[in-house]
Amino acid sequence: MRKKSDTVRYTAEQIKAKIARGEDKTDWHKANALVGKKLEASIKADADDVHEEPDWPNAVMGVPAPKDHINIRIDHDVLEWFRASGRGYQTLMNNVLRAFVQSRRSGGSGAKR
Repeated sequence: MRKKSDTVRYTAEQIKAKIARGEDKTDWHKANALVGKKLEASIKADADDVHEEPDWPNAVMGVPAPKDHINIRIDHDVLEWFRASGRGYQTLMNNVLRAFVQSRRSGGSGAKR
């Protein structure tokens, strides 16, 4: 079953028409006035923008391996802790398990099982 999407697509002509009708909510005068130091300060103030170089040694090339669908029993408090992180908590759980496996494969602490 396909998920419903709230994504709306417009052609370039439709976008131009919306702008001409005043349906554009962007303050272009304000945006165009941002230059030089004001623009740099605005970029630095953006909490969503990462201001550091990517950690390239830990980058993974290629397409990720497909994931298996399983049913697993997790302690309630552990599951709630991951769910509290919000959307993507299952990916976070997978990443934690992956880090554990990699630490064991590379001779990390603890007994190997």
